[in-house]
Amino acid sequence: MTAQAVTGSDYGSLVREHLTTVEQHNATAVADTAELLLRTVAADGTVFTAGAGHSLAAVAETFYRAGGLACVHPLYRPELLPLHGAASSTAAERHAGLAAEVLAGVRIGEHDVLVVFSTSGINPYPVELASSAGCPVVAFTSVAASANGPRRAGRTLAECATVVLDNRVRPGDASYPADAPTTAPMSSIVNAFLWNLVLVRLAERAEAAGVELPLWRSSNVPGGDEANAGLLRRYRDRIPELD
Repeated sequence: MTAQAVTGSDYGSLVREHLTTVEQHNATAVADTAELLLRTVAADGTVFTAGAGHSLAAVAETFYRAGGLACVHPLYRPELLPLHGAASSTAAERHAGLAAEVLAGVRIGEHDVLVVFSTSGINPYPVELASSAGCPVVAFTSVAASANGPRRAGRTLAECATVVLDNRVRPGDASYPADAPTTAPMSSIVNAFLWNLVLVRLAERAEAAGVELPLWRSSNVPGGDEANAGLLRRYRDRIPELD
């Protein structure tokens, strides 16, 4: 079996082209997000991250990840994850008021940032998080998908955000075949790519500003556990999910 047969006739090219387009389209937003995060780190603030459904894959990418920021506090409720109930997770993100319940359990300050992942950007949970946070909000969303969907929350996530990172995913998320997509959802790939672009820009800006970033190391390399121990001591009290 050839490599072409394994990967699909042009799927790899489709993904690479999309990522290039996304990077170019979001160059300013990536830089603005990196600047917001740098201010948060310099002020010893917290980066809150949130999502629902499969957007929680992006939240997992931000949290306790080798090479990632240690000052990330994921906002999470089990009912939002499809692994705890597929249909019920859809109902949960459409439930008005859930965001207020989640935010009631945390303290968000003026030096903090909230990052919300929602490709559709139309359901009450992500929209209410963004509109109620009381701090700068970065939205990872699809402007096209939001424009195509029902406005279940009255507004879209993008309309509530300080900075919008547009993953440019089609309505419905599927990407293949290109002319009439039915499979190969794109949002998880693109959100991870965009988040790591932000980390790269953040690292560059931090070095230029003389700010030391609190970055996790892999616990599976020599010295990793020892390096991470200090970060755990520093952030465990404010981020209970680190226990």
